[in-house]
Amino acid sequence: MAQARLSMQQIVQARRRAGLVARSAEREVFRGNFDLPPEDDRHRFLFHVHGDAGVGKTFLVREFEQMARERGALTAYVDESAGGVPEVLAAICRQAADQGLRFKELEKLLLAHRERRHEAELAALAALDPEPEGGPSAGGLALARAGLAGLGLIPGVGAFTTAVDPAQLAQGADRLRAGLGARFRSHEDVRLVVSPESVLTPALTEELAGAASSVPWIVLFFDTYERTGPFLDRWLHDLMTTDRYGALPANVVVVTAGQHPFDTAVWGGLSDLVTVVPLAPFTDAEARSLLADRGVTAEPVVTEVLRLTGGLPVLLSTLAGTRPTAPDEIPDPSATALDRFLKWERDPARRAAAVWGALPRWLDADVFHAAADCPEDQRDELYDWLGGLAFTDGRAARLRYHDVVRAPMLRWQRTRSPRGWAERHLRLARTFRRWREESEGGRDAGELWADQEWRELRLAESYHLLCARDTGAPGTVIRDLAEACEQGGPVAERWVRLLGDAGRDADWAMVTGWWRELSEALAQGGPGAVLDRMLDQVPVPSAGHRAPGGLTSRLRPGPRAVSHDDADLLGSPWPGAVTGVDQGAHPVTADERVALEEPPVPVTGDIGLGAVLSPSLAARLHRDRAVLAATRGDYRAAVTHLRQAMRLAPRNAGFRALSGEYHRVLGLHSAAIRDLREAVTLAPGHAYAWASLGATRLALGAPAAALIALDRALELDPDYGWALIRRARVWRELGEAGRRLADLDRAVALQPDSPWAHCERGDALRAAGRDEEALGAYDLALALDPGYRSAYASRGVSRFNLGRPAGALSDLDRALELDPSYTWARAQRDIVVRHHDG
Repeated sequence: MAQARLSMQQIVQARRRAGLVARSAEREVFRGNFDLPPEDDRHRFLFHVHGDAGVGKTFLVREFEQMARERGALTAYVDESAGGVPEVLAAICRQAADQGLRFKELEKLLLAHRERRHEAELAALAALDPEPEGGPSAGGLALARAGLAGLGLIPGVGAFTTAVDPAQLAQGADRLRAGLGARFRSHEDVRLVVSPESVLTPALTEELAGAASSVPWIVLFFDTYERTGPFLDRWLHDLMTTDRYGALPANVVVVTAGQHPFDTAVWGGLSDLVTVVPLAPFTDAEARSLLADRGVTAEPVVTEVLRLTGGLPVLLSTLAGTRPTAPDEIPDPSATALDRFLKWERDPARRAAAVWGALPRWLDADVFHAAADCPEDQRDELYDWLGGLAFTDGRAARLRYHDVVRAPMLRWQRTRSPRGWAERHLRLARTFRRWREESEGGRDAGELWADQEWRELRLAESYHLLCARDTGAPGTVIRDLAEACEQGGPVAERWVRLLGDAGRDADWAMVTGWWRELSEALAQGGPGAVLDRMLDQVPVPSAGHRAPGGLTSRLRPGPRAVSHDDADLLGSPWPGAVTGVDQGAHPVTADERVALEEPPVPVTGDIGLGAVLSPSLAARLHRDRAVLAATRGDYRAAVTHLRQAMRLAPRNAGFRALSGEYHRVLGLHSAAIRDLREAVTLAPGHAYAWASLGATRLALGAPAAALIALDRALELDPDYGWALIRRARVWRELGEAGRRLADLDRAVALQPDSPWAHCERGDALRAAGRDEEALGAYDLALALDPGYRSAYASRGVSRFNLGRPAGALSDLDRALELDPSYTWARAQRDIVVRHHDG
């Protein structure tokens, strides 16, 4: 079918864009690709645009998108605002809908992903704090999320994925998947949590296949690829070159654009599919050609423009757009921003609007109204004018100044009127704070930190406070950075970048130094390394020092402990909990929640990073680092972090209880007894500490003393399942079979999804000679956790007792396959083999 002819207006607009972008060779290559069918060997499926800041990458990508639209293509554009594959797919869905195509199935799956992931986080959080006061905290939800991500179950998310032993990771992942399988109704729900891209991406390919029949081309643009490439590059490679996610329509073209060259380590050997588009500043001849196209031909003017711009397309386009006819006298080569970019703009209202509009990092009409000193009846008109300037980009209903234009404008404002600069930033900070508070709607901290819009408002507020050099701003930002690190890499990167932007724009050397230090840590070890770098610099009192005004011991009693038995302790985490934490629910103290609301330490001079963290916040972060170290099975590192936490908060019973539990896990019973006694002295109502003390006393061979401690824990919290199972073990040692089974019956009723509870109950039934009933308990345990070695071994013994040696050998072999060093299972297998041979 013949292509419809363009109107005169469309041709004029295309020519104007051509003059703006002036990359004729690159545009012709991209345009010509649409004339080649996908089967043609000359057709390219991927274009990679790269070059330094200001060289015109985004302008060229925008032109590519317009060219694709003119060919009838469905297009989608994604930049660094997307922090992971699900967010990328959500952006594609929104833009497809704007063009009249709804990806309904993908939209439904994205909604299910968000719901299921939140459920999984809450389930993991419940193991840490089953009844959070006032809703889950940001740190608590982040800790649960990091527990999932630490096993590689949430790709691209999580602060602590770098130091996980591969063997432990594989085993822990199997167990956590089993726990999620017990919680969710379908296997697909589990996959939406543990590997969302495996469910969402096939839906994307199906949606694109459906769209491919109604549009000639589908073009996906990924800008600022230097930021998104780390999590998108491998995914795009698999999407385009393998059948992992299904068949991608042949009429899909992908465009990536960033500062870095094409990654041959990922895409090597696929040069026949890719066109690399390197961009450099314009040569003198190219710059003169662009200026001539825009009517700028007077040699003195051309010479001045070339001097000011250095061939950077964004600056050339900006100055050419004003159509200058004569140069002004500029004796100083380092011209002011106002003269550099607006010297030929005569309207004072427009000049002022452009200057004040540079203050925020992004603009919409509301932000512009707050930033600009101009008559109210002109604000909308001026905002629309700003959106048409060459150095602004209006993606996603927001305007952003190009960095090479905005930076000198900011320097001009700051140096010309330092007080006016500070006042304007404070006014913007108050505006963003008001909007942030209006958006909160009574939600808890965990929900707020998961809300991208809330985070953007918080970032903007903090940026303007730093630019105004508000004395409390550095402490606020570092405190927020600690929370951001617990949310995962993409969120932490935004807060680290905030320090860099504000330090540069406010010329604040201290903040810039922090940015350099933390950027290095982030690059080397992720958000966990950022937290460590901050905590390493917190002044810690010497051992035994009691800080004045130390934290009180107002503790919420009754944590639910969740774990497998001691034989399965290391590497056998509780499904659905933060993996590897045998101690169960660490108590979240009121003190720690209060710490989140503490005013930041004011900064009156240049100080180190650690000095702006309050002692209570630093102590909580050490506690969180301890729990996360335990998720990796590194209980010694966990104890080290808790030691630091206790020095900062010497009267916090929760920290001492957790330290005691970790010492128990390590078999350091004397240290465990010391910590746990101190915990119950500080907080006699601390059920968790009493329960751990009872388990430690039992390990030391003192069942009567253990019974006293566990009775006290259950008096404080009668529904404490972990304590019930531990007390059942005490009854076993004391020969009280009936009481043992009664405690286990109650534990199973309280925790029907607990493999450990079912397995312990099976052991009690087997010990009572009720092997047939024991088999049912073991079956339930293994249905909940197919990798539970103790349940296999115990079921094998019951099967042998019932005269079923073949089934017994099968179960015992499976237990030894899961753990070849499982001595008890090997001994039981030898008994079965000898009996069978005999």
